[in-house]
Amino acid sequence: MKFMVNLMAGIATMLLVNVATAEDVAPDVLVKNTANDVLEIIRKDKDIQSGDMRKISALAEEKILPHFDFERMSRMVLGKHWNRATKEQQQQFVNEFRSLLIRTYASALTKYRNQAIEYKPMRAQPSDTDVTVRTQIVQPGSQPLPIDYSLVKKEDGWKVYDVVIEGVSLVTNYRGQFSSEVRQSGMDGLIQRLADKNKQPSSSAASDRKQG
Repeated sequence: MKFMVNLMAGIATMLLVNVATAEDVAPDVLVKNTANDVLEIIRKDKDIQSGDMRKISALAEEKILPHFDFERMSRMVLGKHWNRATKEQQQQFVNEFRSLLIRTYASALTKYRNQAIEYKPMRAQPSDTDVTVRTQIVQPGSQPLPIDYSLVKKEDGWKVYDVVIEGVSLVTNYRGQFSSEVRQSGMDGLIQRLADKNKQPSSSAASDRKQG
């Protein structure tokens, strides 16, 4: 499942980047246009391809964060534990979860070169504020890999709050992991574990990727 999370994160990294006029763009158009831009960066940037984690992390920080609703994701991931946490614990968790995702996306960014992306027609009304953008990754010699993006419309544009690959939800996957941790160590224990993981050298992520 660790590989599945990394794969989700990597696909999301390719697609979800910052666009100055993102709030004026339909979610499916945003995904399609920005995917082409990011894939082009990956193909041309030899440092990213060779695993320069400092540069990769900086790219992830700059391009991905504006398109995620981290508080909504945190609420969904923690479920009942969110309401039981103090305001301070909630904010600490959001911060550490955000850092964890950035590290995961950064470590997965080097995986992608020349994959093609196909987009399915989006079934949504102009007035909808919660939509799903369905895509699939096409790779020679392999079955297409379906990727669904759940987005919500906010005042500053569309924000992603979940990614589903082959029917497996990023949020649901993390929810299972974190719920177990809270039961064993409490909310503070979960936050500390994430904080410790986020303090590890970024190079360890690249090592984990090679071993996975």
